[in-house]
Amino acid sequence: MMKKTLIASALVGLFASTAVTANDDTEELRKVIAQQQEVLKSLEQRLDQTEQRLEATADQVESSSSTTASNKTTIGGYGELHYNNYKDTDAKVDFHRFVLFFGHEFTNKIRFFSEFELEHSIAGEGQDGEVELEQAYVEYDYSDTITTKTGLFLVPVGIINETHEPPTFYGVERNGVEKYIIPATWWEAGVAANFKLAPGIAVDTAITSGLNVGNDYKIRGGRQKVSNASAENLAYTSRIKYTAIPGLELAATVQFQTDLAQSSVGVDKAAATLIEAHAIYQVDNFTVRALYATWNIYGKEAEALGRDEQTGWYVEPSYMFNEQLGAFARYAEYNNEAGFSSSSAVESSSVGINYYLHENVVLKADYEELGGSKDSQGFNLGFGYQF
Repeated sequence: MMKKTLIASALVGLFASTAVTANDDTEELRKVIAQQQEVLKSLEQRLDQTEQRLEATADQVESSSSTTASNKTTIGGYGELHYNNYKDTDAKVDFHRFVLFFGHEFTNKIRFFSEFELEHSIAGEGQDGEVELEQAYVEYDYSDTITTKTGLFLVPVGIINETHEPPTFYGVERNGVEKYIIPATWWEAGVAANFKLAPGIAVDTAITSGLNVGNDYKIRGGRQKVSNASAENLAYTSRIKYTAIPGLELAATVQFQTDLAQSSVGVDKAAATLIEAHAIYQVDNFTVRALYATWNIYGKEAEALGRDEQTGWYVEPSYMFNEQLGAFARYAEYNNEAGFSSSSAVESSSVGINYYLHENVVLKADYEELGGSKDSQGFNLGFGYQF
């Protein structure tokens, strides 16, 4: 439109000039016409250049908007391959986990996080594997000191339940205390809030779906994984964490559930309390981790089975020799079979190494001796990554 208007104005000028010189001779008239034609040509070139600059600017703005939107969406993941060889059992190799993360930042206060997992390489009827949605929640910063979660998320308990990517811990397999007693990896659906009370002091609270242990009262088997889960009885979790001193983390979690059996027919109602406490202390290249967890189940059936108290603990010192090589030792005791005693508790002693090809790519090897209610020994080899 702009181009047509300018050309029309130029034509008016041409006719005006022609009228003024109508009485001049023919040669002068030709010169005037030629000059006006040059003016028109120059105007057209300038208009073309302006249009090109406008189009380039529009393309740049569109490209910038697209780049900004893509920068707000993140993709990541982790995976681990295991080889297990123990006495009196067949050696096995398993691509234990393949996980993808997807996240998106809607605003600087509202974010989405998710975790999609394939376990044991292949899932389907008659297969060993499972496809799981381990996280899918929206996080909202209510203020500088209060952040909320809504959706499906990991329960705030223990050391590895929320942070369990292979390069972040020692040992090919996750330790038995956090696997069977806590039980990691453990996620539920509900709402949660994080309160930053002071620098280095935070409290997490959550109201979520709970476990459904059935009549065997085994904690790990009670994870419903938010799959059409019974929600007759919710779970209430609270954790306090202290990180004000560099290199030190102290945390304690309490969870209460009014009925671990979710009011199932034929199973006695059994309220339960989980208490967990842990410490992580790092000085230069030396780190020590210690954790204690116990379930108290208030029900006659659980007591008759000897599962009214299920407890575990471990201590794990480790040392990084350089950026690539680290070694650890771990002693653990745990029981969820028939009461916590020297005759029925599992005793585990492990030593091993982590070799980092990259800070996010690790090769692992460990040797474990099992005593108490289990009598075995063997070794594990593993490979893991995160990005």
